[in-house]
Amino acid sequence: MTLSDAVYLAMGLVALGAAVLPRLLFRRPLSMPMVFLAAGMVAASLPGVPAVRPGEDRLWVEHATELCVIVSLMGAGLALNRPVGWRSWAGPWRLLGVAMPLTIAVAAVVAAPLLGWPVASAVLLAAVLSPTDPVLASEVRVGEPSEAEDDEDEVRFSLTAEAGLNDGLAFPFVLGAIALASAVAAPSAQVWPVRWFAVDLLARVAIGIAVGFATGRLLGRMFFRARPSALRLSEHMEGFVALGATFAAYGATELLHGYGFLAVFVTACTIRAAERGHGYHRVLHGFTEQVERLLTAFLLFLLGGYLATEGWAHLTWRGAVFALVLVLVVRPLTAWLSLVGAAGGPRERLVTAAFGIRGIGSLFYLAYALGHSPHFAAEAPQLWSLTAFTVLLSVLVHGVAATPVIRRLDHLRDSSASPP
Repeated sequence: MTLSDAVYLAMGLVALGAAVLPRLLFRRPLSMPMVFLAAGMVAASLPGVPAVRPGEDRLWVEHATELCVIVSLMGAGLALNRPVGWRSWAGPWRLLGVAMPLTIAVAAVVAAPLLGWPVASAVLLAAVLSPTDPVLASEVRVGEPSEAEDDEDEVRFSLTAEAGLNDGLAFPFVLGAIALASAVAAPSAQVWPVRWFAVDLLARVAIGIAVGFATGRLLGRMFFRARPSALRLSEHMEGFVALGATFAAYGATELLHGYGFLAVFVTACTIRAAERGHGYHRVLHGFTEQVERLLTAFLLFLLGGYLATEGWAHLTWRGAVFALVLVLVVRPLTAWLSLVGAAGGPRERLVTAAFGIRGIGSLFYLAYALGHSPHFAAEAPQLWSLTAFTVLLSVLVHGVAATPVIRRLDHLRDSSASPP
């Protein structure tokens, strides 16, 4: 058997598993990501099976995770039915504007002395692990596009919207860590905070939002209102068009040096707003969800293989303690503080704060940072192992807890809404 034969077999099993497992595991305290991580670990332990080595395969890992993230962002934006507004999106705004920067700051303060790393490396680790990813626990995200109110309760809506936006808004902090490392290596470059704030934070965010909005408006008009029927794609119900919208928004924004992740999510929300009740959104979302599920399953399978071969070897007890503190203490506490006074009851705020799931976006940001700066080479093996372990820990903790917690929350909500 050649390597290509084994790859085809693995890809076939992964694809079949991605189709079957969500239905088999529905409403059980077990998730598809947990199964694929375990399968990857088992497969990598077999003789003759190659495993991904992020240090050597960094470019491949960067682009594979990049593709998975942008597809998931399109799906998340298309699923959200609530119009964007300051008050209606108060939960996500608080999570993004307060919880995420506070999580990065606290995590960096904890990481530097605990791990014995330079400040720049600690900031990079904190920034890399700041994005959230409800894809890895489907119970806590908004489902397929619908106008039903119960599909967008405050917990599912806040977590989905937060994940859609923070995948792009984490980028300035990653670039800030890279700039800080460069400034430490070359002390003459002390003007980096001004450039970071003006360019990496303000300008590139603005470009991402502007291009995403313009792309969404243009595509929304074409999909639903174009005069030639050939351009009115909503009448043809072809789901692969979602990939065209995803790649167009992302590519255009990156060419203009904006944040493509942010642009893709804004594009999806704008397309949804163009004709909220149209069934074409369900077709587009269904296609992106299938592609996203395949990519996620494949990457988690490889991540499990990496953990079983190289990952554990570079993981220290201090790194494991940091991951536990981040997942179980830092994120829940900072998110809970940011949501004080927000919509929803105490239970909803507590669940929203607790489910800050780490996922594929963290792997992309780490691959990107290590490829764009030589200053993290000393910590690179530990950065990979610690990031992978944090994702594993999050998948296990949140994957087991999501089903019973959300079912209980839904039951209490339904009971309080029922007439006496």
